[in-house]
Amino acid sequence: MTFTNQDLRNAGLKVTLPRIKILELLENSPVHHLSAEDVYKALLEQGEDVGLATVYRVLTQFEAAGIVERHHFEGGHSVFEISQDEHHDHIVCIMCNKVLEFNDDVIEAQQRKVAESLGFTLTDHALHLYGVCSNSTCQEKANGRKNYK
Repeated sequence: MTFTNQDLRNAGLKVTLPRIKILELLENSPVHHLSAEDVYKALLEQGEDVGLATVYRVLTQFEAAGIVERHHFEGGHSVFEISQDEHHDHIVCIMCNKVLEFNDDVIEAQQRKVAESLGFTLTDHALHLYGVCSNSTCQEKANGRKNYK
């Protein structure tokens, strides 16, 4: 989804250079799940003069406005992604924190079926799968790790 300056105004936010730069970065990044620190570092690499506190504040404002979604994957830090029109779930590598998005109609149907069998009408859900990606470094770390299931 692409957001415009008018979308910022409609969300009650002033159109400022830091907000525009952060929004552009999130929309154009090849990585869809960025931490505040990732956003900050990317802005520094682009030569932008935006402080880390500003990045945190803007991301929190974007979350409150529905422009971004915050995810708390295992590993202890939050990542942000641009809000999307279509639902998707996530699979996260426990070694490198790589995040991939997926949608599976069978899983979606099963979740609705479970909710209905328990007397619920499903209104929303978040599914996060955790595993080890195919990267050889991650595979080697996982094979040498104790208590790995």
